[in-house]
Amino acid sequence: MDNSISKNKLFTAACISLIVTAMTFAIRAGILTDLGVQFELSDTQLGYINSLAFLGFPVATVIGGLLYNVLGARKLMIIAFFSHLIGLVLTIYAGGFEALLISSFFIGFANGSVEAACNPLIADMYTKNRTAMLNKFHVWFPGGIVIGALTSKFMSDFGMGWQIQIAVMIIPTLIYGYLFFKEEFPESQHIETDTSVNIKSLFSPLFLFIIACMTLTAISEFGPQQWIERILGNSGANPMLILAMVTGIMALGRYFAGPIIHKLNPIGVLLMSAILTSAAVYSMSIAEGNMIYFAAILFAFGVCYFWPTMIGFVSEYLPKTGALGMSLVGGAGMLSTAIWQPVIGSWLDAEKEIALASGVAQEAAELVAGKAALGNMVYFPLALIVLFGILFAFGKKLEEKRIPQAG
Repeated sequence: MDNSISKNKLFTAACISLIVTAMTFAIRAGILTDLGVQFELSDTQLGYINSLAFLGFPVATVIGGLLYNVLGARKLMIIAFFSHLIGLVLTIYAGGFEALLISSFFIGFANGSVEAACNPLIADMYTKNRTAMLNKFHVWFPGGIVIGALTSKFMSDFGMGWQIQIAVMIIPTLIYGYLFFKEEFPESQHIETDTSVNIKSLFSPLFLFIIACMTLTAISEFGPQQWIERILGNSGANPMLILAMVTGIMALGRYFAGPIIHKLNPIGVLLMSAILTSAAVYSMSIAEGNMIYFAAILFAFGVCYFWPTMIGFVSEYLPKTGALGMSLVGGAGMLSTAIWQPVIGSWLDAEKEIALASGVAQEAAELVAGKAALGNMVYFPLALIVLFGILFAFGKKLEEKRIPQAG
């Protein structure tokens, strides 16, 4: 078989697996209120359920990153496939808070396994345009969220319960599992596969700096998105349509990322993203009526390039970290998001109590709490403006270490 055809088939399978990953985020965001009502859960408890999904991700990326050189991408994708199936089935049959925690962890572990396998696989197959191809791969995270958000909305509109919405995700899971099982995987040729070299390279000041930045880029993106139903549910705007719109814009932006990254380079893209995200989250915290949609569009452009460009940065500027470096950066992002989920839930609970105590009606109190939570979240991207500004100042020196990319 032609090598390029084999690469393209693997790339397609990887994209479908990322669609499943994204759908788990979108549909869980869409059914969060239903779970709270059915199982009588507080926002803080819902935050812990979200947290376990995000926590499973870094556990998988750490394990997958360490074992990538031994197991390879194919075996990691088999692990992802079975973890997705187990997590989805356990969620459907969950009977309460504890069961939802366990099932969420399995889904998070599956999602992390997808990233641990696919990011280095794509970086290896497309070594001359890594960040551009990683952005094209990560098109299908927002793309999958669009699919998941619209699926959740339409199924809810037709009175279909949250269990059926979860069950829908089994279909694309079976498709990507079939595609990966039957394809031949190439040998690693263009990434560092000596694990001892990978581990030693992790202690580079630049890598540690990027890890710190990733903890902030991830929560800047996933904080507002994962809580959109609770934050904007009483704003007059439709939260799931906003989520679909935001992620649709993100998908288009990532698909056409190549020329932008070539013109600005990854560091410039990251600094621009931090500035736009700060403006967007602040705007969402004060916006009313149609201005919510404008703020959401700005947010889409802001967070669009964060995740894939951070992964691409590591593969290009810190190549000796290999698959482990890419996996750990992704894991750091999701670990941060896991840690902050209960905190965001507690912000919402606390602010709602204050609003209710002052005599505000229930729905209005929830909107007040959501806006207050967004006001707290704006500090994440503001910190990134400073950090990426420092990185930008060292730009010329860093370019000397970068793997040459195709124009």
